[in-house]
Amino acid sequence: MVSVNGESAAAAPSGLVVSFGEMLIDFVPTVSGVSLAEAPGFLKAPGGAPANVAIAVTRLGGRCAFVGKLGDDEFGRMLAAILRENGVDDSGILFDAGARTALAFVTLRADGEREFMFYRNPSADMLLTEAELNLDLIRKASIFHYGSISLITEPCRSAHLKAMEVAKQAGALLSYDPNLRLPLWPSAAEAREQILSIWDQADIIKVSDVELEFLTGEDSVEDEVAMRLWRPNLTLLLVTLGEKGCKYYTKDFHGSVESFVVKQVDTTGAGDAFVGSLLGKLVEDRSALQDEKKLRELLRFSNACGAITTTKKGAIPALPNVSEAMQLIEKA
Repeated sequence: MVSVNGESAAAAPSGLVVSFGEMLIDFVPTVSGVSLAEAPGFLKAPGGAPANVAIAVTRLGGRCAFVGKLGDDEFGRMLAAILRENGVDDSGILFDAGARTALAFVTLRADGEREFMFYRNPSADMLLTEAELNLDLIRKASIFHYGSISLITEPCRSAHLKAMEVAKQAGALLSYDPNLRLPLWPSAAEAREQILSIWDQADIIKVSDVELEFLTGEDSVEDEVAMRLWRPNLTLLLVTLGEKGCKYYTKDFHGSVESFVVKQVDTTGAGDAFVGSLLGKLVEDRSALQDEKKLRELLRFSNACGAITTTKKGAIPALPNVSEAMQLIEKA
């Protein structure tokens, strides 16, 4: 068996995914299809895409660590506890005594899509510094995953770039899901520029159809539009299409994989479930990146995980385990 980061494979049953970025509290209206102002009340739900991805990995039996900063407050401690309860390694988490854990108020429109209002001025996640990074943990990553929200402001931006560099040097695959949240950026132009500024360093990139349109300026998900986001260093480019499944592009092959018909309640976390399930499988066996049949099977599994997540409210409670995903695949 091959060694993983200097440990024998027996000591490391599967590779480690390290997910970097923000974790926050989403406040979700108790009633769907109303504006924030009209909402009679809110339920608090743990959120933040990189944290959702981390729990998606562990819920499916994989190993994952989270790297980020929370407020030294009740919400921050609660979020760290949720990661631990879900089997995520929390040795990369820091607490900031001077800043609060980020909050987001999320409206669920009648069609299950979301609108956001953020409270981050600045929140603890934005204040992570290079010097605070747990580099030993980052060097253990077989896959290092991140978004773009951590690129918005310093000092977190420099910490993000340093973490990517250290992970890459240690031999990790870099996985990037930009997870566009326009209200957090100074402008759309700045968002586009910064999201693309690290594009050519990733091995795996996943964008949604909405992000593809935003980044290319084209109202289309056709192959020639998607290929504008291709870079020579990329191993895999994925475009998720909601209930229509996903498209995949590699150096040698491309295609699409259909999703599953489910009754959608809340799309929150579906993309994170898709990414987490994909990374959890790739960390065990990278050969799917060169083998189209294997990759298609893997993406079918990821589509199932994404679909299941839309059938319940909230992200983390809705993330599936292996048997739920296999049930949906077999039923189809």
